[in-house]
Amino acid sequence: MSKKVKVLVVDDSAFSRQTIKNMLETDPDIEVIGLASDGIDAIAKTLRLKPDLITLDLDMPEMDGFSFLRWLMMQQPTPVIMVSSYSDAKTVFKALELGAVDFIAKPSKRASAELKNIEKDLLLKVKGIKDLNMNVLSKNLQLLEEQIKEPAEIPPERGDVEVVAIGASTGGPPALQIILTKLPADFPSGVIVSQHMPKGFTRSLAERLNKLTSVRVKEAEDGDEIEKGKVLICPGGHHMILKPRGQKTYVTLKKSAYEDRYIPSIDTMMASASERFGRRTMGIVLTGMGNDGKQGMLEIKARGGYTIAESEETSVVFGMPAEVINADAADKVLPLHDIPREMIRVIMGERRKGG
Repeated sequence: MSKKVKVLVVDDSAFSRQTIKNMLETDPDIEVIGLASDGIDAIAKTLRLKPDLITLDLDMPEMDGFSFLRWLMMQQPTPVIMVSSYSDAKTVFKALELGAVDFIAKPSKRASAELKNIEKDLLLKVKGIKDLNMNVLSKNLQLLEEQIKEPAEIPPERGDVEVVAIGASTGGPPALQIILTKLPADFPSGVIVSQHMPKGFTRSLAERLNKLTSVRVKEAEDGDEIEKGKVLICPGGHHMILKPRGQKTYVTLKKSAYEDRYIPSIDTMMASASERFGRRTMGIVLTGMGNDGKQGMLEIKARGGYTIAESEETSVVFGMPAEVINADAADKVLPLHDIPREMIRVIMGERRKGG
């Protein structure tokens, strides 16, 4: 019999605490061992109950979620899933930098359909923590803090990759930051990203990354052109498809359906990119649970494109990269900090064999 995941629920709203507890307890493999109403209460219960995972609200009296998170990561590192409303989008990324591993968009109203949506996501993420590596998370956070922008040495010969398709899930936003901040402003390929994230948050992610990087980053819109040195992040609640018009390529957004397992779909984005660009496509799968990206990477590889999977050494959750590697869909398996270097080497430097 598998060990139950012990969860502490931290939220200043009694309604939210009870709702989250009820949802979690629909799964026999999850046990809610405590409820806390603010950060001070959460510290006491964390020390006493030693939970496997904590769900955390950010906006609380006495001690807020950020202060609790700082204490937790220094004193008793524990996986944290934030449960935040859409209005907290900008602060979510601050919390991810402080060590939270993922987040759920808190429903703004008590509609049963909306609650059902969060329940599916919440249970999936809570059960996924068995694959979570807290040591890796700590090392990646250290890498973010150091974040030295080294000027890339650009060899004169340029490769022929026209688009880089990057897929990520749990642990993805900090990983994307580590990669994108290392790319030079004259990076000669377009970049498209599908990060598993609900609607309302991807715009803040794009705006934040745009301030930190030399390349241009924006949330993708219908009709956006794939251009050199531009990063387009698929908006939550949609899937990204590429469509040619003459010599140029544009983004088309497709609304997700309730039954879709992964939103945005990395497989859909990668399949579309490889169909449009063939061997001039590079696919990268980063940290995350599940198998989204495996099929897309197989399609990129089958058409002669170049594929990279993040190694177990730096993956906060090794699920998605492991699926890619086991399917023999990765040309290279690299730790996170080496991926931007490889992108620059292949795209701005040495041509691939047969190029």
